[in-house]
Formats: sequence, C-alpha cells, structure tokens
Amino acid sequence: MLDRRDFLHTAALGAAGVGLSHPKASAASAPRPNIIFILADDLGIGDVGCYGQTRIKTPNVDRLAAEGIRYTQGYCGTSVCAPCRCSVMTGLHIGHAPIRANREIQPEGQMPLPEGTFTVAKLLKSVGYATACVGKWGLGMFDTPGSPLKNGFDHFFGYNCQRHAHSYFPAYLYRDDKRIELDGKTYAQNLIANDTLEWVRQHKDGPFFLFYAITLPHGRYEIDDLGIYANEPWSQGEKTYAAMVTRMDTDIGRLMNLLKELGLDENTLVIFASDNGPAEGAPGSALFDSNGPYRGTKRTMYEGGLRVPLIARWPGRIPAGKVSDVPWAFWDLLPTFAELAGAKIPPNVKIDGLSVVSALMGGAGPQRDYFYWELHEANRTQQAVRFGDWKAVKNFPSAPTELYDLKNDPYEQNDLAAKHPDLVRKAEDLMKTAHTDSPDWPMKDPPQKGAQPKGTKQKTPRKAKTA
Repeated sequence: MLDRRDFLHTAALGAAGVGLSHPKASAASAPRPNIIFILADDLGIGDVGCYGQTRIKTPNVDRLAAEGIRYTQGYCGTSVCAPCRCSVMTGLHIGHAPIRANREIQPEGQMPLPEGTFTVAKLLKSVGYATACVGKWGLGMFDTPGSPLKNGFDHFFGYNCQRHAHSYFPAYLYRDDKRIELDGKTYAQNLIANDTLEWVRQHKDGPFFLFYAITLPHGRYEIDDLGIYANEPWSQGEKTYAAMVTRMDTDIGRLMNLLKELGLDENTLVIFASDNGPAEGAPGSALFDSNGPYRGTKRTMYEGGLRVPLIARWPGRIPAGKVSDVPWAFWDLLPTFAELAGAKIPPNVKIDGLSVVSALMGGAGPQRDYFYWELHEANRTQQAVRFGDWKAVKNFPSAPTELYDLKNDPYEQNDLAAKHPDLVRKAEDLMKTAHTDSPDWPMKDPPQKGAQPKGTKQKTPRKAKTA
C-alpha cells in the first residue's frame, strides 16, 4: 500500500504529465458521444489498484485509468448516497440541492426529487439520447415525482429504494416500474449487469446515456463467490469486501468489452467514480486502507469522505495514461454532458456546476470561487468549503471552524484556523453564501453541544504495507 509520501509522489508525477500529449481532436469537433457514468457505492479512493491498492484486484478499472485520465482531486456531491446522487442529477451542490440527507419515507423509499426537477437525464433526452438508470436510484419511488421514469430515464432496472439495496439476495427488483419477483437466492448484481449489457446492445445505434449505479461494495456485505480471495488469510468480512470490489470491476470489464465488440469504443465517454468515501467500520477498511492516505470516511466532511476515485476515458479524445490534479465535483457533470451533447440548459434552470470538458481533454479546469458541501445526518448539520487550496470544515453549526492547507496538508492533520483568522472569516462567509435555508434542512447542532461527532478524528499516519 502506498504511504502518504508515495501517494503524493505518484500524483505529482502524473500531474506533471498532463498536457504533454493532446487528444487527436477537440471535443467540439467530435460527434455526440454516448455517455456512460459508472457509480460505485461506498468505494474508497484507496480500494482501487490505480490509486494504490495492492491486495484487491481491479484490473478493469485500472485499465480505464491507463487508457484515460485519473483525477487525484475528484469530489463527490457529498459524503452519503441520496444527496450525492441528487447533485449528479441536478448539477447543484448540496447547499442548493433539494435532497441533503438520506431521509427515508415509510414503509419504503426515500425523500423524492420535487415535482419539475430538471435533471441531466431530461436534458440529454431532450436532444435525442436514449437514457437508462441501472442499479440503484434512491431518489423517489414510482408513485412520487422522484421516480426515475419521471426524471428523464426511458428505462430503469434494479433497486428503487436504497434501503432495499442493502440486500444482495433480494426478494424482488424493478424493471421500469414493474416489480420482478425473485427467489431470494439470486445475486442481484448478476441481473443488473446482464440488463446493462442488453440495454446497450439494444441502443448501440445511439446516442445513449447510461447511469450505471452499481451497488457494490456497499453493506450489507454479501457475495455469492469469494473467488480468488477464498484462501486468503483474512477474516470472512475482509474476503467478502475484496470479492465485492473485484466483482464490480469484473462487470465493468464486461461492459467495456461489449463497447469494443459493438464498435462503440471510440464514440463513448466513460466516467467512473464512487458516490462517497468508504463506510466507517467496513470490513477490511483497515487492512485495505480504503480511504487511502486521507482523513475521514463516509458521512464526514474530510477528504476521505469527499475525495473519490474519478476516471474518464474516451479513446482518441481523452489523452491516455494521464494523471490530473484538476479538482472538480459531481455537480459539474450536468453542464459537461450538456456541452458534449450540444444541449442547451434552459435559462430558467439554475445550476452550480461548470463544464469540465477542458479538464477531460487533459487541460485546465474552469475558474471557480469555491466548492461547497453540506450534510444533514446523525441529527446534525456539517459543512465544508474549499477555495483554492484552502479547505474549511464545520462539524456542526456552533463548532469552531477548522482550516486546512490542502496543498501542503491534504490529509488534514494541521488545523491552521488560529493562524489565519482572515481565511476563517472568508470560509464562514462562503458557507453562508453557498447555503440556502430550507425548512426541510434546518441547521442543527448535535444533541450534546460541543461533543466531537463520530468519524471526525484524525487518521493515524500509516507506513507502507506489504501485500
């Protein structure tokens, strides 16, 4: 496993290489690409080989990186599932997004997207793209305005309710809005992967947009075959977690092979990411160093919860084998896909994202004032803002603002708030500017004021591990 110095050295070498070679043609001169966004679930940045993992095998994701760009500063929408996916769909950061936590509605389902929400799927569908969401939705059941079929997707297969998605041997899945009964013994990802491939075959004449929301390696931790890890001297949980990550990787490989088989490879943009950092206490998170060298996990505002694996591949357009330190976030996907598809965002639609087409092509990222995150979970509100290389974190509204220099301290070990009160004031002003008050999402302190919430402690530095 890479230690911190190794990780930085690898990133620096790759970043220095950005721009040394150029794609064969600009994005503007390319035909409208098929767009595939693959989103893993609770996969840490340290779980993937091309980001330093040595025990878990991810050859297909590693091949995506070798044939495209790997970003060292890719950010999710926020550090938990539903609001992060809301950010993908709407192009909004969580200070403006309609969903800012995993709020469940009984007996089944999550808080839905509001009526009339503008989504990236609606945008692409409006300019002739076939659209599908396969895997997990979690933004509203079919009888609500949050249904995937009411938000721009022609086809859906998988888990509508994210709580139901915890079972990998479910009693049912959904095909579009029809419940498909299962025997409780079938591994769901097998069906999800097969449906994905079949849909791509059916829409090979394109253009198409596929949101492939794989549920692995989210808990509950279940697998039908431990595969190459069956005889490892690890715990059952560690074997299962590794096998889930490799199963995810294998199914990504099946999709990439199909694109080549159908002759779609050079006209398909594939972006791979995870929806947030690894779950705290996931089996093997210590053995595998799932959050890499970073502090924090899922449901925190530190880099280990927000910084995710992010890879883009488009042969002939995106330079191969590059590593980029351009920071960008999930709310940038909507305007990026709009530019590539030649779609216009309606003037009455407000988004926070910026097109990162230049960064996809190996160039610079857009100029922006800040990145902003918030989260309303565990009965408290958390906030974070990044401006330049400075990042501020508030673990609840009345907590002191922490300040970190990500350029020199990406692992958030040294709180510099006391040394830079002017930057703290700037950060707090940005947090106020970026946050829109909502009766659904009041700013809340934890029940015991001043208590340090779970998951906020600094990560203990680790030396490099041997395989």
